[in-house]
Amino acid sequence: MERRILLTECKDDVGLIAKITNVCFLFHMNVIRQDQFASHEDNRFFMRTVIEGNFSDEKISETLINTVINVLPDGAIVRLKDESKRKLCVLVTKESHCLGELLMKSYSGAMNADIALVAGNYPELGALAEKFGVPFKLVSCEGITKEEQEKNMMDVIDECNPDYVILAKYMRILSPNFVNHYPLGKLINIHHSFLPAFIGAKPYHQAYDRGVKIIGATAHFVTNNLDEGPIIEQDVIKVNHRYDPQTLAKAGHDVEQMVLMRAVNKVLDDKVFIHGNKTVVF
Repeated sequence: MERRILLTECKDDVGLIAKITNVCFLFHMNVIRQDQFASHEDNRFFMRTVIEGNFSDEKISETLINTVINVLPDGAIVRLKDESKRKLCVLVTKESHCLGELLMKSYSGAMNADIALVAGNYPELGALAEKFGVPFKLVSCEGITKEEQEKNMMDVIDECNPDYVILAKYMRILSPNFVNHYPLGKLINIHHSFLPAFIGAKPYHQAYDRGVKIIGATAHFVTNNLDEGPIIEQDVIKVNHRYDPQTLAKAGHDVEQMVLMRAVNKVLDDKVFIHGNKTVVF
């Protein structure tokens, strides 16, 4: 017996859950878990169904998908995903906390993915990647234009051919050419949640000067709207007057790596649907 994840998105209608589960029954599939959501603002239906059954014949998956599509409203999107490990490429600059968390979780098996490559525009994190046996590629910005550097980075990513590209504090503003080179949902970014406040250098120093009482982080899919793509995961922690800029930054790094890790795991577990500029997360 093997497990698969059946992902369904379509126009909302009466009886959709029954129709989908009846198809699973016809194929002798056991429904292990299912989550569903109907968006009333645009009449869209989303469902994630974990099923268990015999997938020894590769035609079973294709026939199952087509049968589900046939019982749903026109334009339905149906995908069947397995639980195999995904491949990640991680982009970095100089900050190590998010990369370190990803490397540790991959190494310990707490993340259903292998990190195939770490690529950075500075060499500082090469040694950290190599400690975990992960190749590091330097794609420098020195002496070349932004367009040339991005072309070099895209070549490195495309040669790796990852399922997802994680921007783990990759401190570069990506051009529309770079973003549009990849399908929506492939690029995942993490940043502090002060935005749109405290834009620019030293955000934690700016936050200290304003006496903030909470700090947080946001993980999102990358679009051409800077730091405004569909949000996957967010969290905050409380701080107080005893925090100086350095301890604020340390606390901020802790929440950043936690939020990024949760977001990546949800994407890897196929729990995230992109819904316009929002997400449905099960």
